[in-house]
Amino acid sequence: MPVYDAGIGIGICKHCIKEVYHLVETHDISVADVKRLDFDDSLQELLKKNKPHIIKQYLDGYIIEQERAKKIISVAVYNHYKRMKYDAEHSDGEEIEKSNVIMIGPSGCGKTALLSHLSRLLGIPFAVTDASSLTEAGFVGSDVEVAVRNLYYAADQDIAKAEHGIIYLDEFDKIARKSGANNSITADPGHEGVQQSLLKMLEGSVVEFTARGQRKHPEAPTIKVDTKHILFIVGGAFVGIDKIINKRLHEDDVSIGFGAEAQGKLDRDKFNEIIHKVRPEDLMEYGIIPEIIGRLPVICTLHDLDEEALLRILTEPKNAPIKQYKKLLQMDNVELVFEDAALRAVAKQAIERKTGARSLKGIIEDTMLDIMFDIPQSDEPRRVTITAECIEKGVRPKIEKIKKVRLGDSDE
Repeated sequence: MPVYDAGIGIGICKHCIKEVYHLVETHDISVADVKRLDFDDSLQELLKKNKPHIIKQYLDGYIIEQERAKKIISVAVYNHYKRMKYDAEHSDGEEIEKSNVIMIGPSGCGKTALLSHLSRLLGIPFAVTDASSLTEAGFVGSDVEVAVRNLYYAADQDIAKAEHGIIYLDEFDKIARKSGANNSITADPGHEGVQQSLLKMLEGSVVEFTARGQRKHPEAPTIKVDTKHILFIVGGAFVGIDKIINKRLHEDDVSIGFGAEAQGKLDRDKFNEIIHKVRPEDLMEYGIIPEIIGRLPVICTLHDLDEEALLRILTEPKNAPIKQYKKLLQMDNVELVFEDAALRAVAKQAIERKTGARSLKGIIEDTMLDIMFDIPQSDEPRRVTITAECIEKGVRPKIEKIKKVRLGDSDE
């Protein structure tokens, strides 16, 4: 029975402790098991707060355009956690299969950003692993288990949390078979072998790995994580898949002579039109093995971003780069002004670099470096104006003294 100790507080007697220990030992209950049950109990609340339209509305605040992709991801995630709830409430042997996702889109179109904000909304662990660094067991490089290990550490080494997280395998197109669908004889350990190694993990299996930094040997202690409820999302630029789609769409057209359609690089408008028409057979032609495609039933495509979209990314999202730099300089009593022509110059440079939104902040950082180095030398109110010449020619930004820093949209 419970006892009270004035120096400690509420306690329990040794008999109760023995009973609890016997119960745990008899039913083989671990701390991770208890946490899994707690998560199962919270699924209803998670689903209630994160219906597809709510998820998309949240993503709209951070991701410009990509409306179709945001809808696909919102539905896929909602259904994934509904599947967990069904499994927790039913023991009739019937299961709803996992709906892992494959994301296809050019560099800098928002794949990683979309998933990062999604995990923040859901409050679940999220880990990104570069698939191009993975190799088949026995070869130099990282084993596929490293993806689960990264999630384990993203979950603060909490197994129960990791088992309900999201793993994003980036650069997935880099592990496509080199010879595409016709590579059935040639050994390809760095590509097809990795895909084969990922099969069980994507479907749902217990993955065993050593702690970070430890060498893998028979006597090394291991950590076990069940991937049954981990949502796997793989993504990549899949450079050249537009040609495969275009070829399939026009396979009945005239292929020789003056009426033949040029099969060169498609322009942005044409690319954005056909990328959403990708099918599993196109991925097989690209070099993804059929077994992997079967475990990635949801295909999410993202289109290339034009200059206008990049301009919006600079200023509209809640975490827009311009808003971030304005807040940083406000802390030094400085008002930052970006002229419209300067913003457009940044967007044009990003397009020239062919890196999409990924390079926007880097371009601004290059322009702002000297200013951010010199500004803290004084506390007097000033205004810094960035012009197109600052971006294009490296001209020093205009600095002028003012009476008071005006707070604009940077403090939203």
